[in-house]
Amino acid sequence: MSCRTALFLTALITATLGACTPENPREAEAQAHLLREANSDPEDCLLLVWSNQRERDVEFDRRHDFVDGGAISCATGTSASRFEAVIATLREAARSGNKARILDQVGLPLLYIDATGTRRELESRAEVEAVFDEIFDAYMIARLQRLDLSRMSVASEQGGFFDLGALWLVVDRQGGKPRLMTVNRQALDEALDAARDGAERNRGERVPFD
Repeated sequence: MSCRTALFLTALITATLGACTPENPREAEAQAHLLREANSDPEDCLLLVWSNQRERDVEFDRRHDFVDGGAISCATGTSASRFEAVIATLREAARSGNKARILDQVGLPLLYIDATGTRRELESRAEVEAVFDEIFDAYMIARLQRLDLSRMSVASEQGGFFDLGALWLVVDRQGGKPRLMTVNRQALDEALDAARDGAERNRGERVPFD
């Protein structure tokens, strides 16, 4: 890590853990650059993330930072606890059938890819509501009901995802709240097919999506 990054992190430890998100775009970009530089040390990524959060769950974030693909804090720019809160809300909303609570976690524009691979960008909540039952059909609702942070994967500077990209949670600012930004029915079908194939190879165990 460069001397400049090290000095910045020292300042974070001593002075900026109570700071909020930088209003200056240059400052925000500088922090994003430092976050990328810090990828080799997740603790540094967490310090940068926490500096942009008024409330933080330090112990949870440290215990759950690593998932498939690397450290959540380094790859996404926010903390495990922020993802956990959204995941829990989506899971509970799907189990209760609460459409409004699901919609509250959706970001705009929402990229929806249907089972045939057709892509649509839904620019408004009204557009999402109009095709809600198509986007969140029985299979997608079943998947939401089983969301678990430990099964999430991350892609650097892209977000967190489930089931080959069937669901993507993305953060629009460092330390911020993830939003559901992509629902890919085609990818879910591919993930289900792969899971069924795996079950057949492993003593024919039933896949819990049927």
